[in-house]
Amino acid sequence: MSRRSAALAVLPFAAALLLAPSPAYAAPVPLADAIEALEVAEESRDGYDRSLFPHWIDVDRNGCNTRAEVLLEEAVVAPEQGERCRLTGGEWYSYYDDRTFDNARGLDIDHMVPLAEAWDSGASEWSTQRRQAYANDLDEPVALVAVSAASNRSKADKDPSEWMPPSADAHCRYVTEWTTVKTRWGLSVDEVEREALNAVAAECPDEVVETTPAP
Repeated sequence: MSRRSAALAVLPFAAALLLAPSPAYAAPVPLADAIEALEVAEESRDGYDRSLFPHWIDVDRNGCNTRAEVLLEEAVVAPEQGERCRLTGGEWYSYYDDRTFDNARGLDIDHMVPLAEAWDSGASEWSTQRRQAYANDLDEPVALVAVSAASNRSKADKDPSEWMPPSADAHCRYVTEWTTVKTRWGLSVDEVEREALNAVAAECPDEVVETTPAP
């Protein structure tokens, strides 16, 4: 059982119902088809505030918040875990820029679809409880990713029409994961964003989107 699955397993029953995904889709779908299925809508940032997406939380109350859980899950070499989930040592690979880190302080936990972009794309209509679930989504492995602080801060709240990972080898994976999160959470895309996704998808014929609908 993965650390993320284990975290959900110890939740109280009511909380588990809130965070557990709906039944899986029948089968993976080609990336291009998944992009085509996304709703196209204009975006609006009116009313956005990062505090409307509470994070990082300690879902299972084991002393490790969401950031630490992602670092533990994605470590190439496992760090030592001390009191209050203090991590020392370890090694991580930032696929955005093809870099390896041996200190967690050099890493950020990136929301694959940034909080502001999620707000623009439908999350403005959600409850705070649902936005918290989005911001701490440990059940979809690609929703949160440990990457270099430099690449994460360069990305900021940009969509793929404005920013792509510095490593060209990462583009297929990145667009697939972006589409996965938008699919899972029922988020829309704007026209320019969809064009950018399709341009990359055309070079990635073997990529598929496989996820479960968010609760």
